[in-house]
Amino acid sequence: MSITGFNSPWWFLLLLVVAAVVAGYVLAMRARRRRTMRFANLELLERVAPRGQGWSKHVPAALLIVSLLLLTFALAGPTAEQKVPRNRATVMLVVDVSLSMEATDVEPTRLKAAQEAARSFAQGLTPGVNLGLISFAGTATVLVAPTTERQGVVRAIDNLKLAQSTATGEGIFAAVQSIDSFSAVVGGADGPPPARIVLMTDGKQTVPQDEYAPRGAFTAAGVAKQKQIPVSTISFGTSHGTVEIEGKQVPVEVDDASMREIARLSGGDFYKAASAEELKRVYESLGEQIGYETKDVDASKPWVVLGTIVLIGAAGSSLFLGQRLP
Repeated sequence: MSITGFNSPWWFLLLLVVAAVVAGYVLAMRARRRRTMRFANLELLERVAPRGQGWSKHVPAALLIVSLLLLTFALAGPTAEQKVPRNRATVMLVVDVSLSMEATDVEPTRLKAAQEAARSFAQGLTPGVNLGLISFAGTATVLVAPTTERQGVVRAIDNLKLAQSTATGEGIFAAVQSIDSFSAVVGGADGPPPARIVLMTDGKQTVPQDEYAPRGAFTAAGVAKQKQIPVSTISFGTSHGTVEIEGKQVPVEVDDASMREIARLSGGDFYKAASAEELKRVYESLGEQIGYETKDVDASKPWVVLGTIVLIGAAGSSLFLGQRLP
């Protein structure tokens, strides 16, 4: 029964009527007492008047007043904050499939752990969210355009394949383009749905090496910011990961600094996940943020129910104490 505001506060003018009822009741009780004192034999009245009622005779009236207050409150349309599923939003999941994702510092491998977490994220996302999937290594590939159909996304996640190089900027640019194309089709009178990019990678950009290059990750993050598409980055892996390339063990340390900067430049959030469990928790948190929104919804029902119960109590107590309705 928390309250954040009222839809129709002018209904509170009825409180003046309730106050008038209270005043009328008090005046009626005083007038009744004066009439009784004027025409009654006091000695006889003390012997024959029923005892034990006292304050209890006012219970029905008090309950009636309380019920009127509660029902007036309900008519004013109280609202409360509530998490409700989004009925329109676009999310592009961008997953790194560079060779470093074969590292086993996250069991069984970074890629397998990422696939499992991404699969749970896709399956748990609320139905009103359009989800798309992009994989990137040396280039970016749009595997699934934004859609509310989850099976295609899950199948694409299961079929992710490793490739050479890491072109993080290309992944972001591809996601922005997919969102723009989708928004142009489904925009409607309310405009395009809100969009977000979820970028998961484990290493530093290698193509191009300069992240501020025209196709670099930082440049892409700036473009996303201009289009009001925040990029939530997940830096996945540890500082001691290695992969075998041409018979040599090559260190593949995560690049938290770049991921944090991409999130900052785009207006998104940065997340760090050094294990499969941490990655799952990150995706669960993102699912809550993306799939639900907080809205002020009607909260009058509890007040109507409570007011009705108190009104019934007023009627019942009046019948029990005075053998009549108030």
